[in-house]
Amino acid sequence: QVRLAESGGGSVQAGGSLRLSCVVSGSPYNINCMAWFRQAPGKEREGVAAIRTTGGSTWYSDPAKGRFTIAQDNSKYRMYLQMNNLQPEDTAMYYCAAGPCGDSDLLRSYQYNSWGQGTRVTVSS
Repeated sequence: QVRLAESGGGSVQAGGSLRLSCVVSGSPYNINCMAWFRQAPGKEREGVAAIRTTGGSTWYSDPAKGRFTIAQDNSKYRMYLQMNNLQPEDTAMYYCAAGPCGDSDLLRSYQYNSWGQGTRVTVSS
């Protein structure tokens, strides 16, 4: 069983930065990719960024491109999301996800079978 634990959320003003972390524990076999998703109040969960655990290929949603950077530390099964120039529309609960992803869109939730409890990000104007 894979367990994911996020940290690093908080409250910042517009233009600020946060770095989210996700630690993987348990039996992380068959994990081919990891990702960050977010869900704002009243909205559906959306993929923000994803990374293949082998090779390090990355995917970003359009709102994340140029502002967010996903990275991993395989030796410790830790993943990060550096978020710069945060805006009020980035306010959401951010979730870490891991799974045996296929070759198609890695920003879709069906690719992942393990999820963290989330960490809240609030950006004020």
